[in-house]
Amino acid sequence: MNRREFHRSVAATLGAVTLGHPVRLAGQVSALRVNGPRLLESLRDLAQFGREPDGGLSRVAYSDADLAGRRFVMELMHRADLEVSVDVAGNVIGRRAGSERRLAPVMLGSHIDSVPQGGNYDGQVGSMAAIEVAQTLADSGTNTRHPLEVVIFQNEEGGKTGSRLLSGEVTEPELDLVTRSGKTIRAGIALLGGDPDKIAEVQRAPGDVAAYLELHVEQGGTLDREGIPVGVVEGIVGIKRWAVTVDGFANHAGTTPMDGRHDALLAAARFIEAVHTIAREQPGTHVATVGQVEASPGAPNVIPGRVRMSVEVRDLTMSRIDALFRDMSAAGNAIGREMGTTFGFDLFYVSRSAPTDPRIRDLIASAAAALGLRTRRMPSGAGHDAQSIALFAPIGMVFVPSVDGISHSPREYSRPEDVIAGANVLLHALLQLDRGEWS
Repeated sequence: MNRREFHRSVAATLGAVTLGHPVRLAGQVSALRVNGPRLLESLRDLAQFGREPDGGLSRVAYSDADLAGRRFVMELMHRADLEVSVDVAGNVIGRRAGSERRLAPVMLGSHIDSVPQGGNYDGQVGSMAAIEVAQTLADSGTNTRHPLEVVIFQNEEGGKTGSRLLSGEVTEPELDLVTRSGKTIRAGIALLGGDPDKIAEVQRAPGDVAAYLELHVEQGGTLDREGIPVGVVEGIVGIKRWAVTVDGFANHAGTTPMDGRHDALLAAARFIEAVHTIAREQPGTHVATVGQVEASPGAPNVIPGRVRMSVEVRDLTMSRIDALFRDMSAAGNAIGREMGTTFGFDLFYVSRSAPTDPRIRDLIASAAAALGLRTRRMPSGAGHDAQSIALFAPIGMVFVPSVDGISHSPREYSRPEDVIAGANVLLHALLQLDRGEWS
């Protein structure tokens, strides 16, 4: 019996998978695993599209680098015997038939777009691992009961556009927002081969997808600090963002005495400190950030009359986000009354918190344990495509360590052995899902 025949025999008997060495499952041994060197090579090759001189990555959605990266991804999907298409939302879809047509597909995926001057692991590890899982199934002749969908979601870094279109969260006005590429989302969808006039057709309903699995780098430092190779994600935090406008009175900086000013920037500075203090002093795992500030008219000899800024709050529960913001807005209004300024708050972005399915959490944890890997259950402080998929399908996420907790940076790095281990957990979890061991 040659190697391919051996893999087929094992897969037919067990439908199971192992990490780099055999493990015993239900009295049998599975030897199926991803091709680690091939996975790492795919990551290195993908990193060339949008590569920066410092080794980082600028592959923002709808850019030339993004288009080139997508062409590379589609070629990898073809090699993995996937049926490749672009849906009307602009997502790349690779499909593989299952043996039982009545079953809904299991979906794997992530994204390949990056932030400007980002790293080579965020999104890319999950995308390349998902394709490698499909390639491993094809190489071994392993058939799954469920159809398989490998999805590369578009514009994740710009607001999870591709996955949010599948869940019906994107509104018509959002399509005309300008992205970092300089193109609107509407124009970007058309550029990718989608159709912005037909986006309602792409929306999925509960039951359309059996389950969704996503592998991702942690982007924080917990796993690396504790020396744990696999994180079992309990849920993805919700995010709300507000546009804050502070109105004062613009006046001459040289002739207006200090006690006669209505300085919008000074009021904004006090509000920024209040946001930080409220978030620090209240117990919980929430975070709050003021990430953008713009003062007008922006001249050195004019007291700022208006400030525009952003406030973002994240937590695993949406009610907690709302409670924190109530305290923050109250603090802003109090500052305004004291300083002769006014505060306005406009909610402009909502990403709902998404708990992972507890059955899939347990499955991922047991799969990792069977592979000899320690795990830690943990929340995700960053948003992911899984967050939107959770609106119509049960989800599970696997984290692998980010060295020193660095992400969205050229210094972002995950060790090769951790990437390979995570991909094998993804493969193992997929096949256990396919066998119905979680239902």
